[in-house]
Amino acid sequence: MIEPSDLSKEELLALLTDAAKNWLAHDGLWFLEIEKKYGIDHAIELDRNAWRQFTILEARRIMKRLNIAPGGGIPSLVQALKFRLYAFINVQTIDEVGDDRCIFTMNRCRVQEARNRKGLPDFPCKSVGIVEYTYFAKTIDDRIETHCISCPPDPHPDGLYCRWEFTLKK
Repeated sequence: MIEPSDLSKEELLALLTDAAKNWLAHDGLWFLEIEKKYGIDHAIELDRNAWRQFTILEARRIMKRLNIAPGGGIPSLVQALKFRLYAFINVQTIDEVGDDRCIFTMNRCRVQEARNRKGLPDFPCKSVGIVEYTYFAKTIDDRIETHCISCPPDPHPDGLYCRWEFTLKK
């Protein structure tokens, strides 16, 4: 019988990727069931509420695992963003990194790409993203402000789905 401790680094990373995919699949299935029963507007409202709680929990766990002290500014946020579950299954970039600002871009999003493959329009996730990224950043450092540059339903070019600017309040 194989134990997790028997796995190589590559196998453990693959297992982590599978776990992130499973988490996202569950999130999507949950959302679709709520949408079927209550409609899209109510489902998005409940999704925002769930993300408000989850994103704080995720940020705190990342901070604990990586020994990131609260109040570490943009460098701490950049570090933490690299360890979110999304980072293991989506393609994202962090640009224009400085002590007081960075731009985060979701270049490939599994949720949106799955919808596109099914011929569905982009999921209008902007209001959820505002909650998700704002609370994540504020958990890392309460001086960080989050600004949505673009996110569905906003139009976006090929090669990116959403883009966020984080700035450190002086």
